[in-house]
Amino acid sequence: MDFSVREELEALRASVRRFYETEIKPKIADYESRRIFPRDIIEKMGAAGFFGAAFGEDVGGSNIGFEAVAVISEEISRLRPEFGYTMNMQAMTCPMTIYNWGTEEQVQRFVPDLIAGRAIGMFALTEPGGGSDAAGSMQTRAERRGDRYILNGSKMWITFSDQCDTGLLFAKTDPNAGHRGITAFIVEPKRFKGFTATPIEMRGLSPVLRTCAVSLEDFEVPVENRLGAEGDGFKVAMSALDFGRLTVSARLTGLAQACFELATDYAKTRVVGGQPIGRYQMVQHQIADMAVEIEAARLLTAKTAWLMDTNQPARRAASYSKYFAGNVAKKAALATAEIYGGYALADEYPISYYTAYINMLHVGEGSPNVQRILIAEDALGYKDANRHPIKRRSLNQKAA
Repeated sequence: MDFSVREELEALRASVRRFYETEIKPKIADYESRRIFPRDIIEKMGAAGFFGAAFGEDVGGSNIGFEAVAVISEEISRLRPEFGYTMNMQAMTCPMTIYNWGTEEQVQRFVPDLIAGRAIGMFALTEPGGGSDAAGSMQTRAERRGDRYILNGSKMWITFSDQCDTGLLFAKTDPNAGHRGITAFIVEPKRFKGFTATPIEMRGLSPVLRTCAVSLEDFEVPVENRLGAEGDGFKVAMSALDFGRLTVSARLTGLAQACFELATDYAKTRVVGGQPIGRYQMVQHQIADMAVEIEAARLLTAKTAWLMDTNQPARRAASYSKYFAGNVAKKAALATAEIYGGYALADEYPISYYTAYINMLHVGEGSPNVQRILIAEDALGYKDANRHPIKRRSLNQKAA
C-alpha cells in the first residue's frame, strides 16, 4: 500500500470543496425553506464524476478507484454531511450492487443513469421488526405470478425512497428457507403502483434529503428485474454492505474531521484565565486524541478501499473501519461539545448538526455491536470474515 499523496486524489478533494462552495452552500437553504429535494444538485454531482469513480468507462465511470470514493465521501461529509447519503445511493450500495450482480442488460439499463445522478437510487433491506437481523426478521414477501413478482410488506429507514427512480429491494420468495429464501430485486417505484414512502421526522437531520418508511401493497416487479437467482438475495445484500461500509467509514471520518476543525479553531480563540483554552492540558489531551484517532480511522478506511481496488477480500477490513470510525466520530463530537461548553448548544455553531449525523451513521450499515460480533467471531476463528467468494465485476468486463 502506497502512503504517498496521490495528486489526482488531492485534486479530487479540491474539486469537492469547489463544488460545495459553488453548488451547495449558496443554494441549499432555499431548498430547505421550500422543502424541495435537491435533485439538480445531485445530477450536477453525477456530472462532476463523484459517483462514477469506481465504475468502468463502459457505464460512464472514470475508473479512478475506491480510494477516490473514500476521498469524495469524506470531504463532502466534512462540508455538508447530508450529501454523504448520495455516495451510498448513487455510488455504492445501489449501483455498485447492480454492477456486480446484474446481467449486461440490467447494468447498461440502470447503472449509467444512477451514477450520472439522472436517476435517484435506494437500498431497501431493513424492516420495522428488525434492522440488524435482516434475514431472520424479514416479513416482506415476493410471489411470482407469470412474468411478474408481486411484493407485499414494509421497509424502514430507507433513504431517498420518497424520490427513488431505481432501487434495490429485498424480499422473501421462500418464507421457509431462512436467509436462502431471500431474493434481490431492482425496483422502479415511479413505474409501478403499490409503493408508498413516508418521510420520517428526524430532529437535526436534513428536511429535504430524507429517510422513509416504505409500504408495499401488491407492488409489481418484472421478472427481468430480479437481481441474481431466487435465493441469492442474502449474498447480494452482504456484498452490498461491504461497499456501503467503505463510504460510511469515510463519511464518519469526514464528520470527525469537521468536529476536530471546530474544536481546534475554538481552542485557539476562546480565552479563559487570560489565555486561550488550547493552552490548558485537559483541552490539549482531547485535541491530541482526536488528531491521532481521526488519522487512524482514515488509514483503516484507505486500507479497505485499497483492498477493493486490488480485488482482494475486504469484509474484515470494512467491519474494522466502520466500527472504529464510528467510535472515533462519537468521541470527537463529545470532545468538541465539551471544549465549546454551553456554546455547543447554540445554533450559531454546527456541533449538534454534526452530532446528529454521527449518531445516525454510528448505527447505519451495521451497528457497533453487530460489528463487534463480526470482528470477534473472526478473531476467535469461529467465522472467517473473508470466507465468502468475492463477487466483483472487473472494469469493462461484460456481465453474465
